[in-house]
Amino acid sequence: MNQICTEIKPNIMIIGCPKEIKIQEYRVGLTPEGVDALVRNGHTVYMETQAGAGSGFSDEAYKAVGAQILATAKEVYDIAEMIVKVKEPLAAEYGLIKSGQILFTYFHFAASKELTEAMMKTHAVCIAYETVELADGSLPLLVPMSEVAGRMAINVGAYYLGKPFGGKGKLLGGVPGVKPAEVLVIGGGIVGTQAAKMAAGLGANVTLMDTNLTRLRYLSDVMPANVVTQYSTLLAIKDKLPTTDLLIGAVLLHGAKAPHLVKKEDLKLMEAGSVIVDVAVDQGGCIETCKPTTHENPVFTIDNIIHYCVANMPGAVPQTSTRALTQATLPYAISIANKGWEMATAENPALAKGLNIRAGKILHKGVADAFNA
Repeated sequence: MNQICTEIKPNIMIIGCPKEIKIQEYRVGLTPEGVDALVRNGHTVYMETQAGAGSGFSDEAYKAVGAQILATAKEVYDIAEMIVKVKEPLAAEYGLIKSGQILFTYFHFAASKELTEAMMKTHAVCIAYETVELADGSLPLLVPMSEVAGRMAINVGAYYLGKPFGGKGKLLGGVPGVKPAEVLVIGGGIVGTQAAKMAAGLGANVTLMDTNLTRLRYLSDVMPANVVTQYSTLLAIKDKLPTTDLLIGAVLLHGAKAPHLVKKEDLKLMEAGSVIVDVAVDQGGCIETCKPTTHENPVFTIDNIIHYCVANMPGAVPQTSTRALTQATLPYAISIANKGWEMATAENPALAKGLNIRAGKILHKGVADAFNA
């Protein structure tokens, strides 16, 4: 789906976009361009005041394209039939959600039993960006943020390798006569591919691991010479850890909890001052010792290994990530608004896979398996 829907609508929908309240989350669910498209389709859009400020969008910019501004999140939730957000609702928002209300956002339910149970109790219709899946297995609403996070992972990893921040004091790309750093990327999807490209571009030696041989063959053809592909096994990962300066966790199982591929005892194989960036942390993390952190306090150290585990990495670059996200989510949001969620999901198998919870029941297999539901 790459065209904005303009079909005849059975009804007009009221759409709300609240301000994100996750710590140092500067993205917003709708850009002014997104609001303009929804309004042109006949819908009414309510924005919480200052919702777009962190991404560089003023209330006046939203008003200019037909949005109405409300003073509080409660007012937005009270009036809206569909809420369009970026991140999952936090505890302070649970009580604002109404039965039957559509929530269209990132949820990552498999990583949080508390969130899952809270959304079940609301009896809301929860459509998760991260599980909207095309016939070829790609995740169109996860891709743009994965691209951002993959590139950012190398930037922050290189930063924390610096000695003043607890790292071993190694420049990622080295210099003439001095060897570059060794980067291990576990996972050859969008995050891993972008991370490998960024690291290679800076001159590092990169090993990119995955269990999909077809994907590895493709990556071997398109990656620069300083990226080596390798089939991923637990033994292969352990063998590589002693020489790894920067480890990027980029494993994704669609809608399910990420597997722990590096255990706590494996950290002793790494040199002190090495850095781990676990981009999979919002799905539970693929490094056992990782736990979600924030941009405010992004790192912690275990066994002299620095862990960077910010669960909303793209939130740090909102002027890029908000636009990238809205241009991907907007056609789906318009389809839901134009047709209603039932018809929209019935007609679009990709969107149907985004339906995670409805009427208090878990509908996505990955989420159900995570909690044996």
